[in-house]
Amino acid sequence: MSRIPEPVQTPEGPTYEGRLLDHVDEEVVDQGAAFDIRTLVTRRGVLGLAGLGVGAVVLAACAPAATGTSGSTGGDSTATTDTDGSTGADSATAAGEIPDETAGPYPGDGSNGPDVLEQSGIVRQDIRRSIDGSATADGIPLTFEFQVLDIANGSVPFEGVAVYAWHCTAQGEYSMYSSGLEEVDYLRGVQVADADGTVSFSSIFPGCYSGRWPHIHFEVYPDVDSITDSANAIATSQLALPEDVCATVYADSRYDGSTQNLSQTSLASDNVFGEDAAALQLATVTGESGSGYTATLVVAVDTTTTPTAGSAPSGGGAGGGGQPPSH
Repeated sequence: MSRIPEPVQTPEGPTYEGRLLDHVDEEVVDQGAAFDIRTLVTRRGVLGLAGLGVGAVVLAACAPAATGTSGSTGGDSTATTDTDGSTGADSATAAGEIPDETAGPYPGDGSNGPDVLEQSGIVRQDIRRSIDGSATADGIPLTFEFQVLDIANGSVPFEGVAVYAWHCTAQGEYSMYSSGLEEVDYLRGVQVADADGTVSFSSIFPGCYSGRWPHIHFEVYPDVDSITDSANAIATSQLALPEDVCATVYADSRYDGSTQNLSQTSLASDNVFGEDAAALQLATVTGESGSGYTATLVVAVDTTTTPTAGSAPSGGGAGGGGQPPSH
């Protein structure tokens, strides 16, 4: 039986194979199911993990995963390629806790003024129209889905949590904030996770504005009754969209300016995703521009850790959100 190496001490704390230990006072074999799963799926082989036992292997094999076959080579994700050439994070390997990220300057959750979460009708699957139906966002159709996992309980589907998601328009503007859109609340909505921990939104593909990689914001709440206070969020993060799909979408005239903005940034240089090139945040995307796309992402939430999102990362223009154009 192979011996498991001792953790390596780093300035950030003890690590095993480059991953920080979840429980620094415990041995590698006692880190828990979530750490075991991350270790198993990112090893080039499993011989060195024999000491973790059959139980860890079973946990990894049984871990829920969203559908999708395309993958990314970033971070710990396993690289695969979809038949249409799209790339994104392999959801089956996204077992680590979703990184906490800034909600940015345009959350609409009441934390900096505008509050869509107090409005009747915000719990909706189709977010392309304003709640009152007065305005509709134009762009290439995008369905995006999150499968939320509960790390504290063995990475089982997190049924019943409420996910609030929002993103910019094809022109890079945000409803409730951008000039002329102050009274508009499209591209914002809440869904409650089903028995599989899954939520789904019908929307449009967001544009790329100066200073940021194309992304979708989201907050996870314990339940739908908790959404009226942003302080109740148990996770705040962002979904990243793969470059090849973005490049195809931005050839559409409705995304004027996005191609140039995309060429001036990268996942590695982005002030939110740059730390690990969105290893656990890069969505799997399938589809085509004519009929629309579907993006999926596994979101593992650990309720035993304290959420740290809220402040913008250093160097982040407009509170870490970049600078959407004002039309």
